[in-house]
This record gives sequence, structure tokens and C-alpha cells, in this order.
Amino acid sequence: MKNLFTKLVNTLKEKRLTISCAESCTGGLIAKYITDISGASSVFNGGVVSYVNQVKMDVLGVSSSTIDSYTEVSYECAKEMAFGVKKLLSTDIGISTTGFAGPGGGTDKDPVGTVYVGIAIGDSCESLRLSLGCNLSREEIRDMACYKLISLLLEKI
Repeated sequence: MKNLFTKLVNTLKEKRLTISCAESCTGGLIAKYITDISGASSVFNGGVVSYVNQVKMDVLGVSSSTIDSYTEVSYECAKEMAFGVKKLLSTDIGISTTGFAGPGGGTDKDPVGTVYVGIAIGDSCESLRLSLGCNLSREEIRDMACYKLISLLLEKI
């Protein structure tokens, strides 16, 4: 995992880009992994752990109608979280995670192991659904979500 985040920090430095993150199900792991890398302060402005909906709405600007219509575990919420943290912390890139890490939670549509990620760059934002599987532990799901999101981000920048 450290190599991936070292690559992220180095790529962001090289391209002179800054990043921030809004994390729900990953609970601050992305911020931890980024700040494990020496020199990350030149590219990482900060993060928000928005574990409850009120923080998603009050801090990140996620619309209550988004949560009411789509739930907090959705493409739409992940997008709004990514845009919200990008704006809040004045960065070039905002990323987000929201999902069901288990062992409880989940729905028929989005079982445990489902994580939605958002990547906001400039004026555009993409949201993707990751199906990480319900047979993984909570820790494995959270780590895998971090790894997949950063891998996707590196492909885009």
C-alpha cells in the first residue's frame, strides 16, 4: 500500500496538484496513508471523516434530497462528497468514499462490501461503485477501497 501512496504523492508533486478527501466508510484511512508519506504536506490539504449524514450535509454540502432520494451510499452522494471537500479545502482534486464495510449493514442492492467512490477534478466528477465482496473482513474492505480509489485516481491524472 505504501508504494501506491508514494506514487500518488510523487505524481501530485510532479503535476503541481493538491488533493483532499472526504471519507465515510474508510474512516480516515486515505488521509492516514497519504500522510504516512514524507512531504505529503505539499500536496495534501486535509480530509473530512463524514461518518454520519449530518456531517455530510453540514460540512461537505451534500444535499438532504440526495440522501433522501438515493441514500448516503450512492453514486450521487459520493459525487457530492468529492466536490464538497474539493471546494471546502480549496484543492485541485477531491476524492470520497461511502459504503458498507460490514459486518453489518448493507442492502439487497448494495450488500456489505459495496463502496461508492468519487473523484472530482476541476469541474468534472466521476463516481464509481466498487463491489469488494462480502467475504472480506471490515479491515480488508476498507483497505481495498482505499487501494482501488487511489489506483483509479492515478489512471486519471
